[in-house]
Amino acid sequence: MDSLYNTIGVNYANLRVPDIRIANQIHAALGQAQTVLNVGAGAGSYEPAHMQVTAIEPSAKMISQRPPSKANVIKGYAENLPFEDKSFDASMAVLTIHHWSDQEKGVMEMRRVTRDKIVFLTYDPAFREFWLIDYFPALATLDDKHMPQMKDYEKWLGNVDVSTVPIPFDCTDGFLASYWKRPTAYLDKRIRAAISSFWAIDDITDGLKKLEADLESGAWAERYSHLHDLDALDCGYRLVEAH
Repeated sequence: MDSLYNTIGVNYANLRVPDIRIANQIHAALGQAQTVLNVGAGAGSYEPAHMQVTAIEPSAKMISQRPPSKANVIKGYAENLPFEDKSFDASMAVLTIHHWSDQEKGVMEMRRVTRDKIVFLTYDPAFREFWLIDYFPALATLDDKHMPQMKDYEKWLGNVDVSTVPIPFDCTDGFLASYWKRPTAYLDKRIRAAISSFWAIDDITDGLKKLEADLESGAWAERYSHLHDLDALDCGYRLVEAH
């Protein structure tokens, strides 16, 4: 998976700018922690600047795109965290668990090295209401294969709190659903290049042609007219908190 991100990572930092509204929700979940481990840290998105952060990430390309910070950055994997038991007040993992080779092992490693809160920003694979799936049905089956169910977190960690993370219409972080109100963005190859889901599914030519045709004809605007007046949308993203 680090080889995938060595490819995706070319323009990642420019296209995946943390959205402050999502950041606020993540940081609130971390509570009063002073030391935080960011697992699968990528280019450092959503790391709380007011906390002492240690980041672990397998891709050198992603690490090279990190902005200047005081974080301690280590090249490594969630499944084998190189830390002593209870080393951190809290740990976090942002839109990364679906890339881990052994999700349960990675989660249990986070539990081992964390004294208190564990926070995941993830996606509920049972969610089927995002319109992009109408054009790229493989996205749904992709989530079924690679994304943990919400019940898995409870199985691994005990009681968890799960809350919705609404995606703003002008979200600055270019992950899969961030362009829900800006559909022409999905036609941009450069934007798709920073979204790992598009690298994980087969030929998307037909879906792109259908989306482009519907945008030109007005069919998209008519079909999804209910989105017009919304400032934020539930696209299936969830914040999972464990104590």
